Amino acid sequence: MGDVGRYREGRGRGSVPSNQRAMFGHTKQTHWVRRDSSLSQYTHSHACPNGPHLHSAATSTMQSYARRAALRAPAFTRSLATATEKPVLMKEFKIYRWNPDTPEEKPTLQSYKIDLNQTGPMILDALIKIKNEIDPTLTFRRSCREGICGSCAMNIDGQNTLACLCRIDRAPQKDSKIYPLPHMYIVKDLVPDLTQFYKQYKSIQPWLQNDNPPPTGEHLQSPEDRKKLDGLYECILCACCSTSCPSYWWNQDEYLGPAALMQAYRWIADSRDTHGQERKEKMQNDMSMYRCHTIFNCSRTCPKGLNPAAAIANIKLELAANA
Repeated sequence: MGDVGRYREGRGRGSVPSNQRAMFGHTKQTHWVRRDSSLSQYTHSHACPNGPHLHSAATSTMQSYARRAALRAPAFTRSLATATEKPVLMKEFKIYRWNPDTPEEKPTLQSYKIDLNQTGPMILDALIKIKNEIDPTLTFRRSCREGICGSCAMNIDGQNTLACLCRIDRAPQKDSKIYPLPHMYIVKDLVPDLTQFYKQYKSIQPWLQNDNPPPTGEHLQSPEDRKKLDGLYECILCACCSTSCPSYWWNQDEYLGPAALMQAYRWIADSRDTHGQERKEKMQNDMSMYRCHTIFNCSRTCPKGLNPAAAIANIKLELAANA
């Protein structure tokens, strides 16, 4: 009879001879295919009545597939199981509120309670949840949510920091108090007016100044000179350091403050800048820099882990050396 497993129905090479079709009850609707070294049959619904065994084989094959699917069903069902819901963990947030549209009303602390298991881990997540689901009038700044832009700087439980980097204390019995940055004019709620802060930053001319451009058009810098800028250029101007400085609180009209002074030193220390001497001369007065009394609040509160106090000390050393 030969190896019928290698035959397929059709014309030309590979067709099943007519005598074999008759022997096996074969019609044009029946195909013989070899799979896994065994002979499997596939028939259409109108197969020849002379080959009932083909229907039985097909039925047996379908039943086998059904049994296999049934065995797999419990595993599929288990994968659809849902996790057990977490218990409710309520926490109270007391947030500074003031509306410029009603200036006759004094600022207040407004309380909000939210379920910590239904929000993210950071203070900014809680503020967003309160604004979206409880009180849409709550106003605050935010942008990147990654500690890069500095927009969400505020005073949280007595510490100037970024709301997107400050984790929520999950102790339910202890409320969290949130204020805007201290000793600043307030636009609304948690939004401080940073006009003076940016004006001071602009006054130090925070850009590269070089009167002798290199012939190649590119300002090259050695790895050693580049390393001097580490811990300076990372400042994101969130104003946490300046608004934590008592000297800045009382003299911010004239004292530049930690943030602006650290940025000034960033350009003084840059080997590509040729205006370092002019930059230092602008600060050679009683107020611009010497109001720093090394309290170190600026270094303690910086959310990026920078050290503005060290930068100010370096400027003082360079000014003393030039005296």
